[in-house]
Amino acid sequence: MPSYTAPIEDMMFLFEKLRNNKNYNDLEKYKEVSSDLVKDILEEAAKINQNLILPLAKVGDENPAILENGVVRTPPGYKEAYQKYIEDGWTSLSCDPKYGGQGMPKTVSAFFDEMLSSSSLSFKLYSELSIGAYNCINHHASDEIKNKYLPKIVEGKWSGTMCLTEPVCGTDLGLLKTKAEKQNDGTYKLSGQKIFITSGDHDLTENIIHLVIARSTDSPAGTKGISLFLVPKYIVNKDGSVGSRNGVTTGSIESKMGIKGSATCVLNFDDATGYMIGKKDKGLNAMFTMMNLERIVVGIQGLGISEIAYQNSLAYAKERKQGKTNNTKSNNGADFIIEHADIRRSLLNMKSIIEGERALCFWLSQQTEVSLNHPDENIRQEASDFVSLMTPVVKSLFTDLGMEITNDAMQIYGGYGYTKDQGIEQLYRDNRITPIYEGTNSVQAADLVFRKLSNKNGNIINRYLDLIKSEIISMNGQTKPFIEQFSYYLDVLSKFSEWTIEKAKTDRDDVSAAANDYLKTLGYVSVAYSWIKVLEVSFKNYNENKKFYDEKINTAKFYFDKVLPRAEQHYKSAISGSSNIMNFRFN
Repeated sequence: MPSYTAPIEDMMFLFEKLRNNKNYNDLEKYKEVSSDLVKDILEEAAKINQNLILPLAKVGDENPAILENGVVRTPPGYKEAYQKYIEDGWTSLSCDPKYGGQGMPKTVSAFFDEMLSSSSLSFKLYSELSIGAYNCINHHASDEIKNKYLPKIVEGKWSGTMCLTEPVCGTDLGLLKTKAEKQNDGTYKLSGQKIFITSGDHDLTENIIHLVIARSTDSPAGTKGISLFLVPKYIVNKDGSVGSRNGVTTGSIESKMGIKGSATCVLNFDDATGYMIGKKDKGLNAMFTMMNLERIVVGIQGLGISEIAYQNSLAYAKERKQGKTNNTKSNNGADFIIEHADIRRSLLNMKSIIEGERALCFWLSQQTEVSLNHPDENIRQEASDFVSLMTPVVKSLFTDLGMEITNDAMQIYGGYGYTKDQGIEQLYRDNRITPIYEGTNSVQAADLVFRKLSNKNGNIINRYLDLIKSEIISMNGQTKPFIEQFSYYLDVLSKFSEWTIEKAKTDRDDVSAAANDYLKTLGYVSVAYSWIKVLEVSFKNYNENKKFYDEKINTAKFYFDKVLPRAEQHYKSAISGSSNIMNFRFN
């Protein structure tokens, strides 16, 4: 079984040294969230993840969730762990105190999300969708529904799901067939089938609150006729107690490549009672509140799995002997494989990507809080635009690189990495879903180039580039050589952005073919931007902790020399166009 130590030092470094966003620091509600408090939270989070949740990863893989006589049973130990998990209040960490939450910012909860992803993604998924459901209900439901459902979701006694996909439609939700018929009492009766529903049924909570998109019987076809409904597994009585079973049943659970401890269900809705959330025929707008936040969290899943893969690869490289290096340190026998240049390259590749991603995620968490809570509407909107721009990048780049890192981890382990004994191949299998669910990474790339670079608020990508330029222009000293290197790739991104926006007007196939390349170029440059911020702090505070900051500086140097050049490679590939692709004849 892989070992895991939560990277608290790096997380606290970000919280203490990179919390220099003025708009974020203007938020009154978080001024009492001190470094001491955050450190206490992270240390307690590390304990439950390392001691209780980490062992569940192997258990869930070897004893998957099963459907037995109509009941979904989670793997051994999940019930007991979940009970401890909610007793300690982890489901309530970032929720509003009005409903029993602790009110921590996403700059803190994102660190906890990463720890959970490292420890056991299957276990994490049972509570993760609950937080998504909480956010959606909190933003779009009536006060009556909020007061009735949110306290139990926050407490963890009830869980939540997101029910979109059907056999006839995946990403193209306009094709959905689930129907909702209005009743005389204002409720709706829903009938249809949903598939691939994460945590769609299980035995961990006393009720499951499904958020279901469906079409009212008098609504138009296509996406314009979709509404959002809250459909509980058990009807909730007026006094808040759990009542009779609703018309929701589990048809089957999927047998999957990874995340086997998580129940991925086919759900059948047969005249199930539902309550409309938000406005009629505006269901996708409401559901996207849940989906967009969930996409960022999926990116964090890729980051978390990358971290545990790196930690175990590093430990193995320090104890495994194989061959001799040019500057061998062994008089007889072999050298430790960490002495080999290629192994060191793989490890530094992992480390530079992971720490850069974590810093970018911290910046995005700040922007998310500003977009939700800043008193100035214009500042809120700009932050919201930046979050919109970066959401597909974080979701896609972090998960794609998670595949690269877990693959490299298996390679470092050699034949042992391919066997189940070490648990490394499970990390690869568990991560494989992350580039697929919540919209495949190709869908994310298309969303980025066709919808996110600019919108009704103007050219977002240029405002993002202007933000970066305004920050780096005042940086000097030891950071300057890195800024000069970074500026070259910033110019590449700027030219690529102009090419993409102009091509979208004349040849959408060119843009479609270039979408994944563009997303990766934007992603690599954005991670480099985060490294620039880390470098500025590292040089400024160098004498406080020379060993820590030396490691940061040298890791950043690897990223700039060995990883960032990928951005230009993607640009050059993309601007070759799509004619060969579209004219190729497949036999």
